[in-house]
Amino acid sequence: MGNIQDPLLPNGNGKRVPSMPLIYPTKPPETKEDDELNLRQLLTVFRRRALVIAGVAIAVSSGIGFWSFRQEPKYESNFQLLVEPVTAEGGKLNKLAQVPGVTDVPYSVLDYDTQIQVLRSPNLMSPILQEIQKHYPDVSYDSLITSTKLKIARLAETKILEVRYRDTDPKKVRSVLHEVARGYLRYSLQERQMNLKKGIEFVDSQLPQLRLRVDKLQGELQAFRQRNELIDPESQAQQIATRVNTIEQQQVDTQIKLRETKSLYATLSSQLGLSPDRAIATTTLSEAPRYQQLLNQLQEIEAKIAKESARFTEDSPTIVALRNQQRNLLPLLEQESQKVLGTNLQQAGVTNDSPSSIRNQLSQQLVDAANQIQVLQMRQKAIAQAENVLNLQVKQMPVIARQYTDLQRELHVATESLDRFLGVREGLQIEIAQKSLPWQIILKPQVPKFPVAPNNERNLLLGAIAGLLLGTIVALMVERLDNVFHSPDELKDRTKLPLIGVIPYSKQLKQMTPLANLANQMPEPEDSQPKQRNRRQPQWYKASPFLEAFRSLHTNIRLLGTDTPIHSMVISSATPGDGKSTISVHLAQAAAAMGQRVLLVDADLRLPQVHKVLGLENQIGLSNVIATGFTAKQAIQRLPMWDHLYVLTAGQNPPDPTRLLSSKKMQYLMEQFHAVFDLVIYDTPPVLGLADGQLLAAHTDGVIIVGGLGKTDRSIMMQALDRLRISNTTVLGVVANGVKGYTSGSYYHYQHYYAATESDVMKAKKLLQKRMG
Repeated sequence: MGNIQDPLLPNGNGKRVPSMPLIYPTKPPETKEDDELNLRQLLTVFRRRALVIAGVAIAVSSGIGFWSFRQEPKYESNFQLLVEPVTAEGGKLNKLAQVPGVTDVPYSVLDYDTQIQVLRSPNLMSPILQEIQKHYPDVSYDSLITSTKLKIARLAETKILEVRYRDTDPKKVRSVLHEVARGYLRYSLQERQMNLKKGIEFVDSQLPQLRLRVDKLQGELQAFRQRNELIDPESQAQQIATRVNTIEQQQVDTQIKLRETKSLYATLSSQLGLSPDRAIATTTLSEAPRYQQLLNQLQEIEAKIAKESARFTEDSPTIVALRNQQRNLLPLLEQESQKVLGTNLQQAGVTNDSPSSIRNQLSQQLVDAANQIQVLQMRQKAIAQAENVLNLQVKQMPVIARQYTDLQRELHVATESLDRFLGVREGLQIEIAQKSLPWQIILKPQVPKFPVAPNNERNLLLGAIAGLLLGTIVALMVERLDNVFHSPDELKDRTKLPLIGVIPYSKQLKQMTPLANLANQMPEPEDSQPKQRNRRQPQWYKASPFLEAFRSLHTNIRLLGTDTPIHSMVISSATPGDGKSTISVHLAQAAAAMGQRVLLVDADLRLPQVHKVLGLENQIGLSNVIATGFTAKQAIQRLPMWDHLYVLTAGQNPPDPTRLLSSKKMQYLMEQFHAVFDLVIYDTPPVLGLADGQLLAAHTDGVIIVGGLGKTDRSIMMQALDRLRISNTTVLGVVANGVKGYTSGSYYHYQHYYAATESDVMKAKKLLQKRMG
């Protein structure tokens, strides 16, 4: 352990800001793994699993090739039959099923599926097999049909049947097809004639029934017309509708006129104060000349009495004479009214007053209004009766029209059927007279020259494709089962965090002597000063691509904090063995080599590794400073070969590390460390399952997560990042450790540049160790 010179004194920059804003807040990791790989990931998987894909592809291709070359060659030939006429003139039986009026819809007489099954039936194949067995006795129905050597199919949507046969003997193929073709032609001729005869018999059996039905329907239609007095339902329905509209209009007009007449009658009655009978009597008397003459005389006498009464008394002869004349005229007036009205004036309700001409006119209008009301009421009743009759006819008309339409349609269908059957019968008779073959061979069977199976080229190609596909599937399954990170790009894509460092794999890392011992064993130049000897950096460090990766890592970390420099960080991992302690040590060395005062704190109080990597003692460390009276100055060590690198080991393993790391004294120490040193690196236990790293990260500038390629499980890494996200911990980025053959970007150039130099350095190092050993 070297002596340190006041490492806890503040540096020239003074105390730094104790906290900094989040640089890369932890993004929520994907809770559900994405099963779809992008193109770059697929290419990476293919490169990594190339041996698996190639092995499976070669095995599958070899197996299929071996099977293909051992197959016996098979030959195939075919012939084609035209089973229906090309034009629509042939075949009349199909017209029996056609819908009248639909002539543009093509219709095929033949049910091809049924016909193919008939051609494959044992009854039809039996005579054909007898002819074939004369030359090839081994051929049977099972070997021909059941084994699918003979295939019958319709050629697309045409009227052609194609028959194929496959066998190992090409001559046998042609002979079998020839016999099958002859048998099918014989069947077609017999079947055709049988169909035509059956068609004529069917038509003859149906004609009497059709004629009888046509006659019956014609009689029913005639009787229906006579019974309902019907000529054309449509025209008659229109007439009824017109009459209904007319009746409804008349009904409306009558109601309007009746209301007007009643209104006039009420007005005249109120003005005259007479009933219709009295108005009639008054009007009648006004038109009687004798009655009017007597009435006028009576009025003159009454006028004289009134005039003379002013001069004479009632007893005077003049007044008495006038009264006698008045009394004589009253019986005459009563007799005249009796004669005119048939009753006396008192019974008729008429006075002896002489009506004026206006009153007579009003009386006449009242009488006319009363008569008009009676006429309109009678007319309204008549219109209502006519409307009821028409409504009944309207209700019955749809039923009558439907019955008429049904009868007419049935008659039309029956007539069309009768005409069609007569036409078909005539066509069938003509077709029988022609005796033409309905089936024709348009392609004769030939002797095949080349085998159709096995197709070795195709089988090998398909085998190669199937092998590649199967190999790809196996490779993806293996990749799926291998749930670890394999490349820095995969680590970056899955975590969605910046990749700030890529550390190459080094075989000599575990075999190297601890760095402190190695530095002490290296010879010193004679002319060097003791002070300079302790501050010299090893020459192999300057030429190592492994350590150059840590320089790049340190540079990336400094670039993360452009606005606010990063002075402290926690280096952790998801699981043990990912190389976090190694990265912490070498990162501290790289920062010290660049002139920063660096303090490396081994905060892994459970399984410390920093002192083993550096070859330092671990008697007094962080746990002793927190739990006992030791000061940080007493516990901090400095490596002899590094001028600015200080190390605080873990110390003795405490029973409860979490309690120590969460104590206020630990927070105080951290504040002191951050104020004194330019960079403080904390090496903490893995994040998953332990809270040590999160407790310290809360008081630093962030966490760097180390992922060991080929070691770190993806799901565990995502769980660790999820835990950091929940605790709102800043994650600066991820470091890919243990990269093998990573040739992306600048790392390829580092390896290429330092290849020769590293070899020379290792040789010198081995020689030095040999001489000192």
